[in-house]
Amino acid sequence: MDTNLAARLWQQLWHGLRDEHTPVPQIVWQGHDAFCSVYPVSELAAASIALAAQAAAALTGNPAKPRLDAHLASRWFQHSFRPINRPLPPAWDAFAGDYQTADGWIRLHTNAPHHRQSMERVLGKQPDRAALARIVAGWQKQTLEQAIVDAGGCAAEMRSLEAWRQHPQGQSVAQEPLIAWQSQAESAPPAWALPIARPLHGVRVLDLTRVIAGPVATRFLAGLGAEVLRLDPPDWEEPTLEEEMMLGKRCARLDLKSDAGRQQFERLLMQTDVLVHGYRADALEALGYDSARLQQLAPGLIDVSLNAWGWSGPWRNRRGFDSLVQMACGIADAGQRWHGADTPQPLPVQALDHATGYLMAAAALEGMRQRVTHGTGVRARLSLARTAHLLTSHPYPAGMAAAGLAPSLPYDERDTLELTPLGLGYRLKPPFWLPGTPLLWSRAGGPLGAAEPIWLTP
Repeated sequence: MDTNLAARLWQQLWHGLRDEHTPVPQIVWQGHDAFCSVYPVSELAAASIALAAQAAAALTGNPAKPRLDAHLASRWFQHSFRPINRPLPPAWDAFAGDYQTADGWIRLHTNAPHHRQSMERVLGKQPDRAALARIVAGWQKQTLEQAIVDAGGCAAEMRSLEAWRQHPQGQSVAQEPLIAWQSQAESAPPAWALPIARPLHGVRVLDLTRVIAGPVATRFLAGLGAEVLRLDPPDWEEPTLEEEMMLGKRCARLDLKSDAGRQQFERLLMQTDVLVHGYRADALEALGYDSARLQQLAPGLIDVSLNAWGWSGPWRNRRGFDSLVQMACGIADAGQRWHGADTPQPLPVQALDHATGYLMAAAALEGMRQRVTHGTGVRARLSLARTAHLLTSHPYPAGMAAAGLAPSLPYDERDTLELTPLGLGYRLKPPFWLPGTPLLWSRAGGPLGAAEPIWLTP
């Protein structure tokens, strides 16, 4: 790992969390191996996790310096849970992936059934991937991208970094802050104890997020002791991520389009301290829950939200995922050139998701600190595309390349087995050490919808 580059990323992240006049805290960096990639993924992993750890220390007044293990931070960007005597479930739908068009490459995202159906409305139902590839090969990439988006699906043509910087959406994102802050109305002082050992004990976090960034954020908050309640619609499933991302959370179902579901959601919200959501820019507003309504229901609410493509520009309401953002903003193209490959080469992990997740966790903790200090609610907005802009603005120095991440070692994992509703496995050790504030989870990850949509604490 390039510690100088990690330090520069850390400074950029810290000034995104606080203003540029706030002194940058010192972080102790450990470990030197890193992903072999065109961009500094391991350095981003270490710096983003450091930001969340430092935000936890600032909230409680813990004077200790976090120590970051770059090797473990990189591993957490892959997966933190290793099941025993059973394989990890496949991460991708059979038709998801990169396809060659008549004039370049396009990525189709079909993991969700309704996104696959949207793709099939444009390209037809095909018996296998090879048949779909033959159909895609007859399209122009930009025409196909727009057709699938118009049909309600998810796709992105491969663009170069230069093309993205000239694109209206790329230009809009470049002008946005890493974290967009907005103070809300004053409210009564919160009744948070904020003990150093479990900073978020007694804090209620309502989780309205999906794969992967938002769940990373709320998993981190759960590890600090928060009561995290995740809400999903009746028909949503994430079977490949249940053990990985639901760690420490209770997961319930609620239909926000029904009267009963809305009433229960509002009852929950009135007792919520932190709301984390990953709807598109206009989706929650369309349900009648804009920022003003959220603050009316929960004065002093810490409102942290994620959007894929940014909060301004023509794509602000477009559906998006990490793999699509990497394709559109020049990362996959840069990787292809760097590797000398014939196909798109994305980052070795979904780094935009994971890094943005830790930034969201840091924003939630900083928002809590601001409420304690100033007595106001806080709104924070982040995006995958803005995180991509940060990463592509900090390439490795010319001629430098990481040798690659060292193999997983036995002492990377906790000594004790973790029992989940799906079986046994081992969890990675936390990627940082903050004396006095351990990262611990009270329950294993399990299936969605297993809990009731209620708070357990009074």
